[in-house]
Amino acid sequence: MARLLVVEDDPFVRSALIRQLTEAAHTVRSVGTALEALREVAQVGFDAVVLDLGLPDLDGAQALKMLRGITDVPVIVATARDDEAEVVRLLTDGADDYLVKPFSGAHLTARIAAVLRRAGGGGGAGEPEPPRVLRVGGLTVDPLRRHAELDGVVLDLTRREFDLLAYLAGRPGVVVPRRELLAEVWQQSYGDDQTIDVHLSWLRRKLGETAARPRYLRTVRGVGVKLEAPQAAVEHA
Repeated sequence: MARLLVVEDDPFVRSALIRQLTEAAHTVRSVGTALEALREVAQVGFDAVVLDLGLPDLDGAQALKMLRGITDVPVIVATARDDEAEVVRLLTDGADDYLVKPFSGAHLTARIAAVLRRAGGGGGAGEPEPPRVLRVGGLTVDPLRRHAELDGVVLDLTRREFDLLAYLAGRPGVVVPRRELLAEVWQQSYGDDQTIDVHLSWLRRKLGETAARPRYLRTVRGVGVKLEAPQAAVEHA
């Protein structure tokens, strides 16, 4: 499992990539512009970036050069351009691999695995890297096994509750906007906030808390939701 950033402005393509990569047990975050990608990479640690070249604010080739100025994270370029000179230029500018659109989810997953092996993060000739288990306070979330525990007690979660918990647990202490939750957990570009509120209410109940007396899940009014350990929450209060 890897933490991936998908940089793609087409909502349909982005949704498909998120679904395919999530089904392959990866943790996926996505943005639609080059500037958002630069901000995400600067603030969040990723194992690899999938970068579309046709972005609305900057050409992907420019974004690649800027990414290389702040990080050495592996970058797989997704492009409709199959000109050999263009591909050579991208690889010279720092791309680790490239895929010509259209491509299948299986093809992309295989390329990601190969890039991670070369980077030392995907299990090369030595021992394979164990799946990343998320721990926040007494909460343990294993995305690969889809297993969650609170203080050693197994949590009985629905699929959507688990997806929501795992997404937030992968970003402890970070306020995640509701729009991002809709895009990443529900794979919807728009929707009713009540959907999120209902699932948060169910999740809170299973974590032994309420909106009025939160422990792990905290709503930041007008912004979004964050998950953090109870002690951290007390310190930030």
